[in-house]
Amino acid sequence: MIKKIGVLTSGGDSPGMNATIRAVTRSALKKGMQVYGIYDGYSGLVEGDIEELDRSSVSDILFRGGTILGSARLPEFADIKVREKGIENLKKYGIDALVVIGGDGTYRGALELTKMGINCIALPGTIDNDIVGTEFTIGFDTALNTIIEAIDKLRDTSASHHRCSVVEVMGNKCGDLALYASIACGAEIVITPESEFDEEEVLEKLRHIDEERKKKRHAIVVISEKMTDVEVLASKISESTGFSGRSTVLGHVQRGGSPTASDRLLATKLGDEAVELLSKGLGGYCVGLIDNRVRSILIEEALSLPKTSRKALYELQKRMV
Repeated sequence: MIKKIGVLTSGGDSPGMNATIRAVTRSALKKGMQVYGIYDGYSGLVEGDIEELDRSSVSDILFRGGTILGSARLPEFADIKVREKGIENLKKYGIDALVVIGGDGTYRGALELTKMGINCIALPGTIDNDIVGTEFTIGFDTALNTIIEAIDKLRDTSASHHRCSVVEVMGNKCGDLALYASIACGAEIVITPESEFDEEEVLEKLRHIDEERKKKRHAIVVISEKMTDVEVLASKISESTGFSGRSTVLGHVQRGGSPTASDRLLATKLGDEAVELLSKGLGGYCVGLIDNRVRSILIEEALSLPKTSRKALYELQKRMV
């Protein structure tokens, strides 16, 4: 019988993490469990930075961005001796199980702790949407809407000056933010790890757009981070096409802000399901949204599967240009 659970957020922060913490806390308290917040992810677990939470601890955080528990990355957690220290701290508080919220690194830590006897449930908290086992991660929708708002504003000034705006968005090695934003904003070109990058092909498309569509006063190129130097690409656009190229790197502004209704609902559903699984004595699972239903699969399985390519969406984007 689970009596005490811990909750932590790890890796990059994402909007909706607080809503998830709230859901886990409220659901567990309803079941008569005690809940402990672990500060700064696995780092706080190892350092013993742990505090009991009650209903008031998670009041008025549903709409707040970031995470009240703080987050950090701890590569050293891969060392079994470091994990053993974390488990010792859990035992001091009598904590039986954990809910961890984060990306794939967070999932790996949860899997290793489960193997060592601490049941863990992992929830997908990342703006990148790069976690297998869920169609959408907590924070993705909010970040997407932030990007859309920025591109809509850039379009206004681009059209006034016959410019091509090259907008770099986050996503790590996943192109979902770029792909979804390009469709939602009507971008002329999207460049992602999945679609690959051919510089000459991009320049040729822009020359065609400028020459064949004289009434088109601007163009938008959305590109995933780490694909190329966007400032250099913008300069080549200025040199090789009729557009004046300008680069914009949105950066960490994409991580911030109050979560959208979609992210708040997703966080609440997944957080509640995590507690349900722990109450049944289950561990080593991750929870996600598949076919618009809350489902759970083994973390080990999720980490072994490749991220599904959005081929249909890429084809849709091409047809809209």
